[in-house]
Amino acid sequence: MPKKFVHLHVHSEYSLLDGLSNLSKLLTHVKESGMESLALTDHGVMYGIIDFYKKALKQGVKPIIGMEGYTTNVEMHQRPERGKFQNFHILLLAKDKEGYQNLMNITSLAHLEGYYYRPRVDRETLAKYSKGIICTSA
Repeated sequence: MPKKFVHLHVHSEYSLLDGLSNLSKLLTHVKESGMESLALTDHGVMYGIIDFYKKALKQGVKPIIGMEGYTTNVEMHQRPERGKFQNFHILLLAKDKEGYQNLMNITSLAHLEGYYYRPRVDRETLAKYSKGIICTSA
């Protein structure tokens, strides 16, 4: 029996200037391809998660809630001169309800307190809100 495949790093129309996939068409394709699950990991945001969740359940696809985040090598409140810091992509996936709530905290803080060219967080913030989250490199 072949192994089941699940895309865990997918951008949608909610990843501004990067994603193009329409959620309805994407989920139809996933279902028609025999996949049982899909993760939505838009760049730094969770704007499409509710729409994704509802449409996935309607199609009979297990939704995996996530986002592609940005972490930085300086404190997220710092605004050093461009070129004096680095941003790194990470993939964050919610394992459970607490993970979902922590993802919302991370993206909110990234936009409200860490935004500097991108919505970013530092390692301390990730550690504080890490419970219920699977983190991988992007």
